[in-house]
Amino acid sequence: MRILLAIGTLALVSSPLGGRAETPAVREWISPNLRTYLQQRAGEFEQISTARKTELDRIAKYVKVRIDAGQTARLTFICTHNSRRSQMSQVWAATAAAQYGIAPLESFSGGTETTAMNPRTVAVLQRAGLQIDKPTAGQNPRYLVRFQQADPPLVCFSKVYHEDQNPTSNFCAVMTCSQADQNCPLVKGCALRVALPFDDPKNADDTPEEAKTYDGSCALICREMLYIFSRVKS
Repeated sequence: MRILLAIGTLALVSSPLGGRAETPAVREWISPNLRTYLQQRAGEFEQISTARKTELDRIAKYVKVRIDAGQTARLTFICTHNSRRSQMSQVWAATAAAQYGIAPLESFSGGTETTAMNPRTVAVLQRAGLQIDKPTAGQNPRYLVRFQQADPPLVCFSKVYHEDQNPTSNFCAVMTCSQADQNCPLVKGCALRVALPFDDPKNADDTPEEAKTYDGSCALICREMLYIFSRVKS
């Protein structure tokens, strides 16, 4: 499902990158915890390496060019199973775009194969302050993810990246794992392809480090999505 993000009332506030930038004056986040979480992540941009910022800036430029031309910017985050990293990226990209008033922006995710959105992914996003409902059951349930009170939810579930729910042309393909990047030398229809691999938190599943590892991955992805849209705004 495609979610269109509308620009809210804007005000001048301090930018994490220095100087002044326009961001929404009032944002009805789904919870105070989410507001705090976003503020914390936006204060961590100095943790992003120069090399990493180069790739993030490529995505920001794509978004800005599309929006300045009066077109919708579409981002599709791709990993192997569409269960962890790509799902988090989709959610945080939509949230970050709302934070900085960037629209029209549509955020998607997909895999090279279909599995399910991992329950650990759901749990870590909930710990960050998002509201997630599970209206369907089965092996590949659909989750409704909300970050704002008034906006419709993101509908998150595992799918192959080129299925009907996702765009087939004029989108930026963001490869969130090295395996998917290697297995998909060509992403048909994309206007830009960016390799942005994240370490797989799956490696910590069922270990004492599980929650800490997922929290770290979630914070990292949120931080980088916020950085992208702060650059679009600046």
